Amino acid sequence: MNIKRLSAVSVILILFCLFIISTFLWNSVYLPKNPGLMQKVRFSVEKGEGAKEIAADLKEVDLIKYSSIFRVYALVTGASKNLQAGDYLLSPDMNIPEIIEMMVSGQILKKKITILEGWDLNKIGTYLEDNEIGSREEFFKLVGQPVSGYPSDLVKDFNQDFDFLKDKPKSSNLEGYLFPDTYEVLASDDLESIVKKILSHFDKKFSSSLEDEIARQKKSIFEIITMASLIEKEVRTFEDKKIVSGILWKRLGIDMPLQVDASIIYITGREMTREQVYLNSSYNTYRNKGLPPGPISSPGLESILAAAYPTGSDYFYYLSAPSGKTIFSRTLDEHNIARNKYLK
Repeated sequence: MNIKRLSAVSVILILFCLFIISTFLWNSVYLPKNPGLMQKVRFSVEKGEGAKEIAADLKEVDLIKYSSIFRVYALVTGASKNLQAGDYLLSPDMNIPEIIEMMVSGQILKKKITILEGWDLNKIGTYLEDNEIGSREEFFKLVGQPVSGYPSDLVKDFNQDFDFLKDKPKSSNLEGYLFPDTYEVLASDDLESIVKKILSHFDKKFSSSLEDEIARQKKSIFEIITMASLIEKEVRTFEDKKIVSGILWKRLGIDMPLQVDASIIYITGREMTREQVYLNSSYNTYRNKGLPPGPISSPGLESILAAAYPTGSDYFYYLSAPSGKTIFSRTLDEHNIARNKYLK
């Protein structure tokens, strides 16, 4: 047999084999497991997992064809050391480079949570549990028990992490400090990191000029937040909030009970009744003078500003009509007339 001809055949065979191998590798890397199948799959990468474990898990849930090809590609491209832990939304329509790019860039699944103005810890804890962010019990271990457990020994003390918490009694919970807003959290975030994110947002909202004004008035941030939490539950508009703030601070100044229904509703969870004014509780602002032991809700920025910048007036009394309008009165007689007119 002609040696030259044999060599030519060998070369052709080698080239053909190389073509088959390269085609296989190209298809394995760049062609998705199921092109056109756009169904999203939630895929978790745990902390400490490497390319080997990730590849095996991807193969198990049918997101890639060959785990070995994933590992080799991650190693050759240098991505194996940069795969980030977290939850991802992947699909069988994605190829290996696309999957790895998501994991290297940390395109982790995110979720939005919304804390509304006026919510208390009980409501926030229920909301987080209902939205599968974390259990109420775990949340209360971090922020303190709601009013039923007051005072509360916190498992986690955030007072040293944030300046605005330093005048808060260590035995009190974080009621009032979880700033109402919408937050974007990662699916992998634990409750502690979420609480810190919310507290950091509060810190940004609480300006240095506001702190200076509170210090000038010789009040504490804790007192302002407590007052703001009462105002948040009592009236709606910013202007009314500032007037009510002026009324409540004036009552404190003359040693008059605040007589705020919202503080009693906070501990009973029910609509106010005449009998409840005799309730034996430190949150009963009819029986006790001064501010309640702590905030009763998460106040919004308007309520905080109203507490810090009250509007002076001749009024000593107010009530909220069913329409939402606030009715102000100068004397108790005027107030009683307004009650008979608007709260029949």
